[in-house]
Amino acid sequence: MDFRLTDAQQQIREGVERVCSRFPDSYWLERDREGGFPTDFHAALAADGWLGICLPVEHGGSGLGLTEAAIMMQAIARSGAGFSGASAVHMNIFGLTPVARYGTPEQKARMLPPVIAGRDRACFAVTEPSVGLDTTRIATRAQRSGDHYRIDGQKVWISTAQVANRILLLARTTPREQCRRPTDGLTLFYTAFDRSRIEVREIDKMGRKAVDSNQVFIDGLQVPVEDRIGDEGEGFRAIIDGFNPERILMGAEAVGLGRAALAKASDYARERVVFDRPIGQNQGVQHPLARCWMELEAADLLVFKAASLYDAGASCGAEANAAKFMGAEAGWRACEAAVLAHGGMGYAREYHVERYLREAMIPRIAPVSRELVFCYIAERVLGLPRSY
Repeated sequence: MDFRLTDAQQQIREGVERVCSRFPDSYWLERDREGGFPTDFHAALAADGWLGICLPVEHGGSGLGLTEAAIMMQAIARSGAGFSGASAVHMNIFGLTPVARYGTPEQKARMLPPVIAGRDRACFAVTEPSVGLDTTRIATRAQRSGDHYRIDGQKVWISTAQVANRILLLARTTPREQCRRPTDGLTLFYTAFDRSRIEVREIDKMGRKAVDSNQVFIDGLQVPVEDRIGDEGEGFRAIIDGFNPERILMGAEAVGLGRAALAKASDYARERVVFDRPIGQNQGVQHPLARCWMELEAADLLVFKAASLYDAGASCGAEANAAKFMGAEAGWRACEAAVLAHGGMGYAREYHVERYLREAMIPRIAPVSRELVFCYIAERVLGLPRSY
């Protein structure tokens, strides 16, 4: 078993790092202060062909695996871009998996190339305010009339809706009570983001100001039948194909962010002199950072184990959920340790680690709560009875 990156994988990491090197800490500090989508960063990655890393070659993608995507996304976060950079392209990597897998040849040829080229920006609209993670109870309704569907409802925590021109949308086409199973009757659409029928309200949040999060209100959105992905009522099966990749990538990004924080803390501990010695000479500073390194390494191994299982077509639900959880926890602790190692300066924005700490909350909360990860492992791995 060889844990080293292949030459090709190392080239991916180095290529992404070269793009990221053009966007230093000062760039991300400005984005954190002022907001505004990192359009030039997104365009730079698109220009070098990175946005289609997992999408089919015949439509302009690279056709590589989730392992390579995890390498890419971890490199972005590790560069200091954190989740501000990673979230700007996150949707491109996993979000259109349902289109690539369930779309017709015409849909793939029409929908994928503009995303890969960076001309289209898509948002992912599943979560609703009244149901949270209980996706089978979403209330957004799609009713067919001839060759169109009319969609009405609302979504919440929709990233990039301020700048998106396309939306991947899950709606109910058959009432839940009329379905044999709760997961039946949900239909997936990938369609134009018609702002005359969609109202977007940005949510003011604690971090990652560069990538907006929103409430979305849909009133009479007209969606042509040819924008439906897969069969009517089969959308849940299509959408879950993106769940495991998203969890794995979140774990990879969290590890990358943790490593960025650890590097900042180590540099500061070597340079900061108090009582005539660098603070990094003190075990009280050394030991927490050393522990964080070990935790990040362990989480990283789980991330890439999950990615390799996914690429091999093997079952990876437990590993994907665990990778997201362990990456998030290790990343959070590394960011916290980095702030503490800086002392008072850790609270100052110019040292960047406080931004990392705020962003490190994201993978602890999304796309699935820590508690539901515990439930998944308890039920699916340990065979314990369902608790909810």
